[in-house]
Amino acid sequence: MTGLCTGRVAAVTGAGRGLGRAHALALAAEGAKVVVNDLGVGRDGTGGAAGPAQRVVDEIRALGGEAVAHGGDIATAEGAASLVATALETYGRLDTLVNNAGFLRDRMLVNLGEDAWDAVVRVHLKGHFLPLSHAAAHWRAEAKAGRMPEARVVNTSSGAGLLGSVGQGNYSAAKAGILGLTLVAAAELARYGVQVNAIAPAARTRMTEHTFAETMAVPQDGGFDAMAPGNVSPLVVWLGSAASAGVTGRVFESEGGRITVMEGWRPGPTIDKGARWTPAEAGAAALKLIAEAEPPLPVYGAR
Repeated sequence: MTGLCTGRVAAVTGAGRGLGRAHALALAAEGAKVVVNDLGVGRDGTGGAAGPAQRVVDEIRALGGEAVAHGGDIATAEGAASLVATALETYGRLDTLVNNAGFLRDRMLVNLGEDAWDAVVRVHLKGHFLPLSHAAAHWRAEAKAGRMPEARVVNTSSGAGLLGSVGQGNYSAAKAGILGLTLVAAAELARYGVQVNAIAPAARTRMTEHTFAETMAVPQDGGFDAMAPGNVSPLVVWLGSAASAGVTGRVFESEGGRITVMEGWRPGPTIDKGARWTPAEAGAAALKLIAEAEPPLPVYGAR
């Protein structure tokens, strides 16, 4: 390892398993001191145990790194505040925040209840906003005190947030919201030395193994495991390090050995009449524009 994150302190939410665990281990391997957050809940967000976070801490320490467990609910103001406080009280600083926590409650829209909607949006979207808000308040105070941070935030969206995913209206909406939050935070926090980016990872985790069972299988021939969560972590480590200076407000897809920088909504073909349209005229114009535009990529799971 190169020590890319030596001297930095990173907090990773949802780090007890899957992608979060891989990120925490990778950050520690590059020299970061890591706050490992996890509630220890099931795939659907129910239950809870302190074990997963502490096991990752034990793994990091066994490899010679430094880490501390945090079991707070980062989708509450108290839990998010205590995440930042744990980093400051244990290590005296916070440099990198990796927002990763989440779970699924998949339903087709006609069967998607309000509780399932609220629960997923709460953990994914609110669970990004609150840690980001509390970390940003700390970094702003540091900047105003003359100690300009080299702070980094890595948010976790999804292909479902970019394209939509059948049966995941709640998850897709939350992940799309994270993209909007990322863009706003990058613009607002730059003056305080904070860079904010997002990833849309694809990997084998508890959240994906049932939805994409066929494509998530472990290769039996000992070859490259394209769906291993650790494949995504090198990009997260780099984005979370000082080496990523100047990169902010970007979204990256990461899967296996592939990294793609995503190009978001931007104007396509346009017509300006210079006056109000009639409905029939507006429809004709819309059809003309659609014919000239690039076709959208398909929604995951659509037929």
